[in-house]
Amino acid sequence: MNWYPLLGLLALAYAGLVIYLAATKKPTAIWNMAKIQAFIKVLGEKGTIIFFYVWGVIFLGLGIWLFTL
Repeated sequence: MNWYPLLGLLALAYAGLVIYLAATKKPTAIWNMAKIQAFIKVLGEKGTIIFFYVWGVIFLGLGIWLFTL
């Protein structure tokens, strides 16, 4: 079995989740986690959102790359 498309699908799903979290900031339980609060403390609110967008785009690219293997 070729595992790369499955990993690509998981990477695309993760990218979608991260970009959704950055865009909506809806689940307050996630935004109140200690790790996210540390990111906000270091990067600021806008910097944390930009970091999530960049992280999501990286995983989007990874997922597309894995589909092409």
